[in-house]
Order: sequence, then structure tokens, then C-alpha cells
Amino acid sequence: MTFDFAGFPDAALAAIPRVDLGGWPTPLHEAPRLGEALGLRNLWLKRDDVHPLGAGGNKLRKLEYHLGAAQEAGADTVITFGALQTNHGRQTAAACAKLGLRCELVLTAKVPRDGEAYERGGNLPLDRLFGATVHVCADGEETGRTYDRLVAEAQKEGRKVFTVPVGGSNDLGALGYVRATHELAKQLEERGVERAHLVVPHASGGTAAGVTLAAGLLGGLGVGIACVSHPLDEATENLRDLVGGAAKLLGVEPPPFTHARLGDSTLGPGYGIPTDAVWDALRLFGRTEGVVLDPVYTGKVAAALVEWAGHFAPDDHVVFLHTGGMPGLYGYAPEFAAAVEG
Repeated sequence: MTFDFAGFPDAALAAIPRVDLGGWPTPLHEAPRLGEALGLRNLWLKRDDVHPLGAGGNKLRKLEYHLGAAQEAGADTVITFGALQTNHGRQTAAACAKLGLRCELVLTAKVPRDGEAYERGGNLPLDRLFGATVHVCADGEETGRTYDRLVAEAQKEGRKVFTVPVGGSNDLGALGYVRATHELAKQLEERGVERAHLVVPHASGGTAAGVTLAAGLLGGLGVGIACVSHPLDEATENLRDLVGGAAKLLGVEPPPFTHARLGDSTLGPGYGIPTDAVWDALRLFGRTEGVVLDPVYTGKVAAALVEWAGHFAPDDHVVFLHTGGMPGLYGYAPEFAAAVEG
């Protein structure tokens, strides 16, 4: 057995408060037609996009720990943050609806975009469908004022607030992907796979940090991390901080980073701005496997997979972590339509 399940900190992870949002394990599917197009005989898709709650996505795993902490603290109101088309906000709203918590989303226009699709479509109607109150702010200063006002209003009304950081990404949130990577290793073992390379995103960092920590503890897993929000130097510093913090929560030493590599070659002009390579990757996934990506997160990771495919041996097992985000695709409706018409 290649994976070191015996040395994994199961007891420490289980001792940390967590709510079960259901839907686990998410599927692990082979992708033979996509693999053939990329020259990879053993390509897999880990489908964290198909969770049944709130249109799915990776933030739900982080929210299990955040909302577990919120319930432990007796909170009845959750406040979190994000860009206008935040997937994290949509999933937080859905999880709060399921648990009967009030949800306040403080959103900032971080991406240089406008238009009906981006400003009113995509994730935004779902935020409201799930009962969240949406506060749209022009900049960070207004975001801070809005947050302070919401906290003051809650105190005046006798409500208790729990604040979730952007993307759910802090030491606690990273534990969601420590648990997820253990789940994935079990699925690979059941399929007779002893070693694999994972391809994952780095944005706010919690997903990549959890994967990196767990992969180092389990062994047998290499991690390729595509930066989709921040340039390489910022992402690397953030990743090291989060891995160290999550390791401390579990009472383990953070592993050396010899099994993880970061790259920002498909980041493009910045967060939320897709490139031609991203739209090419969306078409490739759609036309080979019938899988939908988004142009902000998974599309940039897919573009990295296309770029990196030649660095893997043809028989290597490669796992693409699909973190969801499909509703956000419709915030880019004009470009999306143009990309698939050709």
C-alpha cells in the first residue's frame, strides 16, 4: 500500500467541530476521451462540482468546518465576503439555508467587468434564491463599513455573528480539503491506483493548502497547483502559511513542499479575466467528456492541465480536481456564447 493511512491524523481531524452537509464522497470518474486528447492514458476527474447542495463546489467542504464552529459558538448569523460572482457566497447561502442560519453576503466589484450578465446573472440570483441578503460594495473601504454596520445591527438585535473569510480560506477551512484528499486517496486505492498526480487550483488558498498538507501526510500524491487569482510569489507565501496553520490545528508537522509545484502561467491578466486558452480548455472538456467548467477557476486550471500534460509520463495517473463554479459561467454569457459558436 503506497498511501500511509495509518499515519494520517484521523482522530485529530474528527475532534474538530464539523457539520455534515452530505453528498460525500463525490464521484471519481475516468476521462478517457479527454485523456486521449492530452496524451494521458489514465486521466481522472474528481467531481466536487456535483455535490447536491447549492449547485455544488469546493467551498462546501470548507464550510462544514466554519459552520461547525459557528454552531459551536451559538451563532445565528453568518457574514462572508467575495467578488460579485463569488461561488463561495452562493455555497455559503445554500449551506446557511440548509442549517437555518441568516446569511449576509458582502460583495465587492473586484473584477473589471460590467453588463447585465455579470451584474445580475450567474451566481447572484442563486444567492437570493437561497435567502441571503446581498450587499454590493464599490471597493474595500465600503466593504469594511458595510461589515461594521451589519455587526452593529446584529448586536443591537441580539443576534450572534460568525464571520467566514473570503473563500472560506483560513487554517480551519483548509481542513475541508485535508479530509477530501483522504477521501480521494481511498477512492484511488479501491481502483488499484498506488500513485497519482493531482491538478488543483489556488485562489484564496484553502483548497490547495488542504490538498498539499494531506498529500504530504499520505504519500503517493504529487500536487500541481495552478494559480487562478494571485501571481506565483503571493500564492506560494499564502500556501505555506495556510499549510502551516492547518498542520498546527491537527498537531502535526507540515511536510516539506517537495511533492507540490505551483505555476501561474495560465493566470492571464488577473482574477476573473479569462484568456483564449481558458475558452479552449472549456471547449475541450465539453466536447470530449460533456463536462462544464467555468472561466474563473476550473477553466484556468484546465488550461494548466493542457499545458502540463506533456510533463507527465503517458501511464501516470493524473487527477483533475473539479471544484465547480458552473453558475458563474452565465455571468460571462456573451463571451461564453461566442466561444462555443465556432
